[in-house]
Amino acid sequence: MELPFSQACENNKDPILEVLEVAFANASQVLEVGSGTGQHAVYFARKLSHLEWQASDQPAYLPGVKARIEKKRIPGQLLPVKFDVFQSAPDGQFDALFTANTCHIMPKEGVEALFNHLGEKLKSVKFLCIYGPFNDNGHFTSDSNRAFDQSLRTRDNQMGIRDKQWIAQLAGQQGFRLKNTHTMPANNQILEFQR
Repeated sequence: MELPFSQACENNKDPILEVLEVAFANASQVLEVGSGTGQHAVYFARKLSHLEWQASDQPAYLPGVKARIEKKRIPGQLLPVKFDVFQSAPDGQFDALFTANTCHIMPKEGVEALFNHLGEKLKSVKFLCIYGPFNDNGHFTSDSNRAFDQSLRTRDNQMGIRDKQWIAQLAGQQGFRLKNTHTMPANNQILEFQR
């Protein structure tokens, strides 16, 4: 099969890697939620060889992620597992969770469900990094993010850029504190949490 491809993943993988090298320095097993094309999964598995990187996504995306992982053959790289946030979380003793460009795609209830998993089956997670565009107290951080939000809501009114304060509140309910907000290219951020 032709592998799915995201130019955004190619553009942001190195800036994200710089943050993860520090944020996940003491982690060993990472669950990636919403692996999409699998580009991040194979890149970070290769570059962060101290980590066991577990890709996951909804069933529709798994064939593409699996094909990429099988083609790249990173030593020790696990095949992706199914994870729909409205269903049970994958098995595993994950101590870190990474997700990129998911919070504005999922409905608000999906974001809440993801954090609920961190208080239940994923309570072993200590390190959490969330990449994407975020608003600041209801305000867009750039004109391009405002336009992107309008575009998302035109496609599906359940989508939209979320407030980082709301994300931090959900994380706080599960015992996480916001350790760092990393400014990233293209008006994105990484919210780095720890508990």
